[in-house]
Amino acid sequence: MTERYDHFINGQHSAPVGGEYFASTNPATLDVLYEAARGTAEDVDRAVAAATEAFRNPLWRDLSATRRGHLLRRLGDLVAENAEELALQETEDNGKLLREMRGQLAGLPEYLYYYAGLADKVQGSQIPTSSLQVLNYTQREPLGVVGAITPWNSPLTLTTSKLAPALAAGNTLVIKPSEYTSRTILRFAELTVEAGFPDGVVNVVTGMGAEAGAALVDHPGIAKISFTGSTATGARIAASTASRFIGCTLELGGKSPNIVFDDADVDNAAMGVVAGIFAAAGQTCIAGSRVFAHRSVYEELLEKVSARAQSIVIGDPRDKATELGPLAFQDQLDKVSSYVRLGVDEGATVATGGSRPATDLAGYFFEPTVLTGVDNGMRVVREEIFGPVAAVMPFDTEEEVLGLANDTQYGLAAGVWTQNLARAHRMARRLDAGTVWVNTYRAMSPMSPRQGFKSSGVGIEHGLESMHEYTRLKSVWINTDEGPVADPFTLRS
Repeated sequence: MTERYDHFINGQHSAPVGGEYFASTNPATLDVLYEAARGTAEDVDRAVAAATEAFRNPLWRDLSATRRGHLLRRLGDLVAENAEELALQETEDNGKLLREMRGQLAGLPEYLYYYAGLADKVQGSQIPTSSLQVLNYTQREPLGVVGAITPWNSPLTLTTSKLAPALAAGNTLVIKPSEYTSRTILRFAELTVEAGFPDGVVNVVTGMGAEAGAALVDHPGIAKISFTGSTATGARIAASTASRFIGCTLELGGKSPNIVFDDADVDNAAMGVVAGIFAAAGQTCIAGSRVFAHRSVYEELLEKVSARAQSIVIGDPRDKATELGPLAFQDQLDKVSSYVRLGVDEGATVATGGSRPATDLAGYFFEPTVLTGVDNGMRVVREEIFGPVAAVMPFDTEEEVLGLANDTQYGLAAGVWTQNLARAHRMARRLDAGTVWVNTYRAMSPMSPRQGFKSSGVGIEHGLESMHEYTRLKSVWINTDEGPVADPFTLRS
């Protein structure tokens, strides 16, 4: 019998009001893994009510920031203790390599430890005023109930990047995970209770974006929405939150340039390009999908990248020999396939890949693909594909490649490969991207803030700055003069 998972509301599992469930399948085998509750507006109402009550409850409201930090540290310990279970579940849910997920889970507790340490480090300031008898200071307060909507490509990591600072600041949460990856977020919620967080502080409503997700975004009891996903959905969320004068943090799409100059170590750059686009089957918002190579090294780089793409081992993501797993679901496979066909129709040449591979598995596999003969005006170069498809283009000058790299609606990340330190700093300054890597790609840390420019997002995730995303600033004025307050309508001599 297929296992069923209910919502997690007010510290316990809770059946959906409508009584409906949906199936989640393994993208490598197409086997049904489990069924999850199909949330509705009524379920979201219950979760927001529980989170609101928990926010007002003295057990949470009056807990010191230091104690909140202790709870986050305990949660980090529990994630470490359950890392193997969580890694396997995430691999089965979205098809990412088990060895990659083990690596992510090994690092995930560090996010919780980092924010545990920050919980009692967020401070206000004393403000000098024109009168010595008046004390003015600021303090930061939690917002209230935060709605977090998280994607399927890195469910636990991207959920933690929202949950950890939100909890450290004293908020409560309602999380709506992707319908493709419900199980690990529900298990994560269980661990928050085991860690000692009061009931209702962390709630999870599973279901479809157009149903549970939309209900969460539009709920009047939500103080902020934090979302990771597509730019189109982010725009709708921004419009909804703006109409209610509440905040939102949006981590959205990307079409990141990976730029290889003539003085680069081409072997290293080729591996950086491969990692930037083929890791996680290209299903990352920071994927280096636009590759610009100086004309003098273009052929060499193309040959090395294509050769490695052809040798990538495709198969069961649980197998330690596998280097590329499946795409996460059928619509994603259809999307990637259609973009490759579109690229060819636009005049591109498939240097390698471009189709479904022959495997013993029935899943949503797609070959690592390299396109040449492309230019910055083609849709396959301008639009986010979210799959293992790299478009490789030559350039001649630094000014030319800066113009090409910045000629996009996105501004999430960029890579630069050069041995010229002055050039590295120039490029970092002039690239329209929130993150710029030099002679590396995909480096991440909970301590380093991340922000998308242009259509790649609003607000900051990671780092000390992200704590301000989950607090509001209050200014307090205190009259320290014990003398009588003057009559405001009596003229002073």
